[in-house]
Amino acid sequence: MSEKNREGKRAARERLKAERAKEEARNKRRRGLVVGGAVVGVLALAAAVGVIAANAGRTEKQAGPVVAPKGAAGEDGLAIPVGDASAKSTLVIWEDFRCPACANFENTYRSTIHELTEKGLLKVEYHLATLIDGNMRGEGSHRAANAAVCAQDAGKFPEYHDVLFANQPLETEDDFGSNDRLLELAGKVDGLVTPAFRSCVEDGEHDAWVAESDKAFQKGNFPGTPTVLLNGESVFGDQKNPLTPAKLRQLVEEEAGA
Repeated sequence: MSEKNREGKRAARERLKAERAKEEARNKRRRGLVVGGAVVGVLALAAAVGVIAANAGRTEKQAGPVVAPKGAAGEDGLAIPVGDASAKSTLVIWEDFRCPACANFENTYRSTIHELTEKGLLKVEYHLATLIDGNMRGEGSHRAANAAVCAQDAGKFPEYHDVLFANQPLETEDDFGSNDRLLELAGKVDGLVTPAFRSCVEDGEHDAWVAESDKAFQKGNFPGTPTVLLNGESVFGDQKNPLTPAKLRQLVEEEAGA
């Protein structure tokens, strides 16, 4: 066989080898795509199942009749009133028990608000939102709101409301998601922990009401929590004209003619 023929056969073998290598590479890519697609499909299915399960959990938690607390007021009975109903001024507060800004507001204005309500000059309508549960995950906002509404049934909402804010966990921690923790804090309010209160907390008696309250917050398009309205006007959060306890007292006293 001539050298030329040998070179031709060698070249043919090399080309055949190269073609086989390319084909094998294509097969590997196809197999990878199939496996990868299957994995993505499984993960997507798992994610979908997770979303469905999460939504199912929320639906179950919020299902059932809306049981308003004793003395509930306002539109659809979604406000918890504190103070004399005949007071000249009304302070509407939208709060979330996990919200740090809400705790700052309460720590700053608590004594002034109590003073004005006790004098009969101010009535307060508390509205509860669960904003932080959605932002940070967990259910502490919801569980704490239900417990606070249970305290309203027992006639001790203001006291328990203050205890919750005074013992607020870090925003990233969901301590209020534990009913045991909420019951422990309820022990700081004289006479609150009764079998009826414990059952209300553990059974989530007002879960659907809390969900409706949060829906009202969302529909209101408020900038966040806390949202504070005095006689229908927003009075908190304006950096150019900030509210102070002294200014709140002055506005309320002027309205009452005191």
